[in-house]
Parts: sequence; structure tokens; C-alpha cells
Amino acid sequence: QVQLQESGGGLVQAGGSLRLSCIASGIPISFSIYAMNWYRQAPGKQREPVATITSGGRTNYADFVKGRFTVSRDNAKKTVYLQMNSLKPEDAAVYYCTTQIGSKAYWGQGTQVTVSS
Repeated sequence: QVQLQESGGGLVQAGGSLRLSCIASGIPISFSIYAMNWYRQAPGKQREPVATITSGGRTNYADFVKGRFTVSRDNAKKTVYLQMNSLKPEDAAVYYCTTQIGSKAYWGQGTQVTVSS
């Protein structure tokens, strides 16, 4: 059974930093072969993609986080990270990690990020 567990959210002042983690379990074959993604959803808004890291380590970011957020992975620990710097109040949201295995998408339960101005 595939499970994704996010952690690291919390309350931070604008301009501050947080590092989110997402630990995967039950991944078939190997965690390393799957792209991992971060999404976020703010109250009243649609869930939106934030960052992706491929199996080969290539990264892609939404324009609104470029230069501020960094996605990385540690395949030995089956963990993907999202380093968030220079946080803004508009970054406040529930952050989710997700991966696609075959035809099915798996999501974690999310971790809340709150940014005070």
C-alpha cells in the first residue's frame, strides 16, 4: 500500500523559511524511478502544482516559486523535500506531495504552512 507522509509545515513570518519533507512507503519496485511532485491548496482556491523532481533529478517549478523554493530528493531515505525560502503570505496553504504510479495518483494528507505578514 503506497503511502506518502508530509511533515515540516508550521507558522513562519514573511521572509522566513521552512523545509517540508515527504516520506514514501509501499512504493513498488523502487522509489527512485518515480517523479515526485509538490502541490498546494489555499482556502477557497484550487490545488496547484508547485514543484516537480524527476527520477533523474531534473526539477521544474511554478513561476510563483522560482528562485525561492527548491525541491530535492533522497532516494535512500525515500524522501522528497521542499525547501521554501523568502516565504510570502500568499504562500500560505496546505502542501501535498504526490506521485503517479501507473494510472493511479497517490497523495499525502498534506501539511499546513501559515505565513504571517
